[in-house]
Amino acid sequence: MKRSLMLFTVLSALASSSAMANADLAKAKNCMACHAVANKVVGPAYKDVAAKYAGQKDAEAKLVAKVLKGGAGAWGAVPMPANPQVSDAEARTLVKWIMTQK
Repeated sequence: MKRSLMLFTVLSALASSSAMANADLAKAKNCMACHAVANKVVGPAYKDVAAKYAGQKDAEAKLVAKVLKGGAGAWGAVPMPANPQVSDAEARTLVKWIMTQK
């Protein structure tokens, strides 16, 4: 019983630190200058992005491309600039995290 509780505690800590690490990555890559998890800033809230793309098979690839290359028109008149400071792996990590925001 104690082992099960300890395992659960360790796994929970890893899961929450992973989610926190991805939020930290978003801050480090300056994503949070234009986005927030729950509300629109300049760009859409991450929860709104997750809702819009939920269930779409190609959502991750689409969003990774938008993070890296930028985009326009999907969320209004303000375009999203390209993000050359973000690697492909970082973009995938960020998109996976964004898609978990509800």
